[in-house]
Amino acid sequence: MEEALIEMYLAGVSVRRVEDITEALWGSKVSPATISELNKKAYVHIEDWRNRPLQGGRYPYVYVDGIYLSRNWGGEFENVAILVAIAVNEDGYREVLGASEGMKEDKASWVSFFQWLRSRGLEGVKLIVGDKCLGMLEAVGEVFPEAKYQRCTVYFYRNVFSVIPRSKVKLVAKMLKAIHAQESKKAAREKAKAVVEELHSMKLKEAARKVEDGIEETLTYCDFLGEHWTRIRTNNVIERLNREIRRRTRVVGSFPDGNSALMLVCARLRHVAGSQWGNKKYMNMKHLEAALEDAPIAGRLHSYQGLQTKFAQNS
Repeated sequence: MEEALIEMYLAGVSVRRVEDITEALWGSKVSPATISELNKKAYVHIEDWRNRPLQGGRYPYVYVDGIYLSRNWGGEFENVAILVAIAVNEDGYREVLGASEGMKEDKASWVSFFQWLRSRGLEGVKLIVGDKCLGMLEAVGEVFPEAKYQRCTVYFYRNVFSVIPRSKVKLVAKMLKAIHAQESKKAAREKAKAVVEELHSMKLKEAARKVEDGIEETLTYCDFLGEHWTRIRTNNVIERLNREIRRRTRVVGSFPDGNSALMLVCARLRHVAGSQWGNKKYMNMKHLEAALEDAPIAGRLHSYQGLQTKFAQNS
């Protein structure tokens, strides 16, 4: 019975619903306090899983993001950031690398998070995909200087949409998607120039500036294997998990502390990865190394410092 109650909670059933189920089954409700005590047993196993050694070999592609949840701190509500990392290993399978509490998505939080992953065995990173968070960008350059950075194209589009009228979002979306539908980085750059000119002609100067300044960091995926492009130019693999986490945490409301939020997030990550991903290969990694060796030298010598400088100037 205890195992069933824990499994219900971790699988996404709210505490109130668990109470209703237990009442229907044997005529009396299990109190929230009892469920909380049972969950502490589960949290021990979750913490062991969270700190497990990474034994998937090398991890060429790493996706990172931060998800904000609400917690009650001294009678006041505040946001707590849970930093999440997912990777595709050298055999082409997805794996949840880990999640950790970061009070905010600043450089110190990201450096600590990346160093923790590295200490557990994260190596062989070729590309890190994420949003353009300056703290994360600086941390990547410090902890994984050999890796490239790919700005999620979806987040990039949203950033451009923020400065245009709603009536023109669909049109501009088609223009932006056309850039990333090109068959080479050279063609994408040429298309981007045409889009910038068109945005200027539409009197959307701020949008044109954002495209001109930010397009290059959204084209890093072009330096990798063509068959991987659609899966490494966005952060969709981790966004799907984030939506599942938000669905589960919505029934909780606010957490009493950051650790309880972290444990529930990790429980959902482990559950989804174990039940939905299974042994299904996500990518064919057979020719990745050969593709990287054939990539232009200029493309491989990507400068994080240059990106950080541009980001600071545009902020």
